[in-house]
Amino acid sequence: MAAILFGGHSADAASNKVRLTNLSDVSFGTVANLSSDAVQSQSVCVYADTNTNGYNVTGIGTGPAGSFQLSAGATSMAFDVLWSSSTGQTSGIQLTPNVPLTGQVSPATHQTCANGPATSASLVVVLRSIALSSAAAGTYSGSLTLLIGPE
Repeated sequence: MAAILFGGHSADAASNKVRLTNLSDVSFGTVANLSSDAVQSQSVCVYADTNTNGYNVTGIGTGPAGSFQLSAGATSMAFDVLWSSSTGQTSGIQLTPNVPLTGQVSPATHQTCANGPATSASLVVVLRSIALSSAAAGTYSGSLTLLIGPE
């Protein structure tokens, strides 16, 4: 068994053209089933004040070269980050560290989704069974930075 924690800053990220809100820490708790993927998903608000409501999203982890990695002391475990421009999703397009996923469009009509749709996209974090089954027991943590850019 491995206790898996994933944390980061829940502060809003904003520019004059785009804003990401409703983002919270991800916690997997104790993972007992190491033979299947562990998935945590959350719906977030992405607002894009552009002609097309378009934006891009870039993920940067705390592993080498910004890779998506959790650590427990000297031990590490990779994780995947998926993004969907629809809410309530448990799958999406896999992000590559430090590479913008372009062509996203937000239906949000308010900077914090206070009016209109309450959320506009999904962030999905996946611990793959292959990584879980080979991980040493421990409490893992890491950070994920999401950069939202206007298009």
